[in-house]
Amino acid sequence: MTFVVADNCIKCKFTDCVPVCPVDAFYEGENFLVIHPDICIDCGLCVPECPAEAIFQDTHLPEAQQHYLRLNAELAEVWPNITELKPAPEDANEWLDVANKLPLLIK
Repeated sequence: MTFVVADNCIKCKFTDCVPVCPVDAFYEGENFLVIHPDICIDCGLCVPECPAEAIFQDTHLPEAQQHYLRLNAELAEVWPNITELKPAPEDANEWLDVANKLPLLIK
């Protein structure tokens, strides 16, 4: 089992979840974070830390966001690891709860 970062993280990219991860499973792109499924130990510590409520256990990932499971795995292989809190984008709060942000993802 693993946790998955889904749609609501795109363009928000709050990193509050990163420093609580005991195994450094987060990876960072320009406007999105992902969790490496082979590193995640399914502890769930990141979930309550995410202001965007964008992290789901793989078994509870909404049907419409199932593609994020594959996307997290793929991008975690090419993006750099992130282990520390960083400032969120200046306009992060404006993007909270905007639906269907996948076309805005910068790979």
